[in-house]
Amino acid sequence: MASSQTLPTINETYRQHELDPPKIPAHIAIIMDGNGRWAKKRLMPRSLGHRQGSESLRTTIKACVEFGVGILTVYTFSTENWSRPTDEVDFLIRLFKELIVKEIPELNRQGVRVRCLGDLSAYKPDMLAAIRKGEDETNDNNRLQLNLMLNYGARNEIVTAVNRLLASDIKQVNEETFSKYLYTANIPDPDILIRSGGDTRVSNYLLWQIAYSELIFTHKMWPEFNRKSFIDVIREYQSRQRRFGGV
Repeated sequence: MASSQTLPTINETYRQHELDPPKIPAHIAIIMDGNGRWAKKRLMPRSLGHRQGSESLRTTIKACVEFGVGILTVYTFSTENWSRPTDEVDFLIRLFKELIVKEIPELNRQGVRVRCLGDLSAYKPDMLAAIRKGEDETNDNNRLQLNLMLNYGARNEIVTAVNRLLASDIKQVNEETFSKYLYTANIPDPDILIRSGGDTRVSNYLLWQIAYSELIFTHKMWPEFNRKSFIDVIREYQSRQRRFGGV
């Protein structure tokens, strides 16, 4: 009964925004850039930009659930982010721990499953405990898988996969086999890579996985990315023809 009541509402939402339901992307990846510049422009501390950016992530998660996107993968903390000032790094780690614990009830309500991927060995026990808590308490959800990429860099991911393969008994490798040794093993490749903040580069993010992803760059800083921004991206994606190297 619940699904029969919900479906017309979803279809009406698609029609309202001129979206084609069969062309909703299954997997969206995002580089959430521009938090610090957004704050600087407003004469605020960079930390407030990061906190406002977390609101944009909440909005994006809700939009993914609303529009039926199955996987959302976000660049939460890169291997290069450790080079930022110590106080900013410490704030980002505290903010993540705070949010992942605080958001569990809402994520469960929305049916969101959390996975944290990357080289997690760099984090302290309290951070790892927060990660385990978020993953364990949302593990049974199936409406949206939220992949939080932590201490992640694509080159490091590929090198790690190669070393794991060298330590195995596998003698010959193809693309499918290699993919199983990445952090994103068994996760379909992104249909879209979104980068906010105006820069047009991929910054060592999902280099293997985005081989045929549609790249969408927006000048909006991440704290400015809202539900309308999300819908505009989906509309842009649906206007493109994906050929995967064909004609």
